[in-house]
Amino acid sequence: METRLELSNGQRIYVVSQGAEVSGYVVIDSMVAGRSCGGLRMLPDVDREEMSGLARSMTLKYGFLGLPQGGAKAGVRGDPASPRSVRWRRLKDFAGAIEPLLKTRTYAPGADMGTDNADIRYLLHSVGFPIKRRELRENHSGYYTARTVLAGVLQAAGHLALSLQGCTAAIEGFGKVGGALAELLAGMKVRVVAISTSQGAIYDPLGLDVKQLTDRSARDGSRVVETYRGAKALPRSALLELPVDLLCPCARHNSVHLDNAGKIEARVICPGANNPVTTAAERVLSERGVLCLPDFVTNCGGVLGGTMEFASVERSRIDAFIDQHVGKRIAWILKEADRRGVSPREIAAPVAMRRFRKVQEEALHFTVKGRLFAFMLELYRRGYIPGPVVATLSLPYFEKLLTSGF
Repeated sequence: METRLELSNGQRIYVVSQGAEVSGYVVIDSMVAGRSCGGLRMLPDVDREEMSGLARSMTLKYGFLGLPQGGAKAGVRGDPASPRSVRWRRLKDFAGAIEPLLKTRTYAPGADMGTDNADIRYLLHSVGFPIKRRELRENHSGYYTARTVLAGVLQAAGHLALSLQGCTAAIEGFGKVGGALAELLAGMKVRVVAISTSQGAIYDPLGLDVKQLTDRSARDGSRVVETYRGAKALPRSALLELPVDLLCPCARHNSVHLDNAGKIEARVICPGANNPVTTAAERVLSERGVLCLPDFVTNCGGVLGGTMEFASVERSRIDAFIDQHVGKRIAWILKEADRRGVSPREIAAPVAMRRFRKVQEEALHFTVKGRLFAFMLELYRRGYIPGPVVATLSLPYFEKLLTSGF
């Protein structure tokens, strides 16, 4: 395999190919102290445009959260449902092609759509990259992403004086994020009336049985829409146009576009996916009075929760942190958007980029305190500092990161 570097719109795009066939991409949108981070996904139709948009979303997400990471994304073309031996062969070839990026941490991969932590560990091991004791442990990023989507739903409902009890919701994508979100919404007495997977969609205006969906999904995967009984089968695209209060896209990018934006009946769009609404579609939705929350805000829980989990913070405390601090930031964005007469994205994106540039600037001036922090972090990665100690010390740190500059 060979790798070529291309520069486009300020991004560094590494194209991995074998002959004339493209095998995958690494897109680095931004760096902090020479490093970037973002998920590595495996799908048969990974393309350059999608990876480029996802990498920019990571920069916005890190900026919104105030985390000192550069934004990147990578994708390998392959079937995520194929045997692990087949997938690992593709990952090993891909890792060999981008070995310098991995070994210098210019790009640090994480699990994403179609990959898990075992895949990422194998990829790194295949090029001899050492993995510390506390790195790439089991995480629950899908659940935490769903948790910040829920925070968005709660704030949007309060903003519109909409009672959640009895509200209807359609969830595009019933994977780790969509499945967890369905359970969280059901717990708030929201009626989940439709879900979709790669195999199609199902709809019941009286409400789907979320527990049955969850159980069947664990057994049948994306075929849950075929094995669930008592719901109407629909094409996947039809889910987006159903008469619901809440639409939560938790699948791929650009599912809401100019061709369907005028047909969407939801009052609120609260994404769990990255870039599910095109820029042009968002303008149409805004003009029609549909409240569309920025995806890099509502789906930031995977990054935030995963980072806090790495710091040994308990799930209940992460939940409370998200509800309080992310919810408060979303409420501020909605209030400012109303005050200025603009969309929530027009408020959130400049704030995220301003905060990101501040993080970049601070990284250029590495203080004694910063060096000590880095040293202690390395000791913790290696397992020399107890988790409960770091968990206690890290909560004020995360609070300062998230609240500074708003």
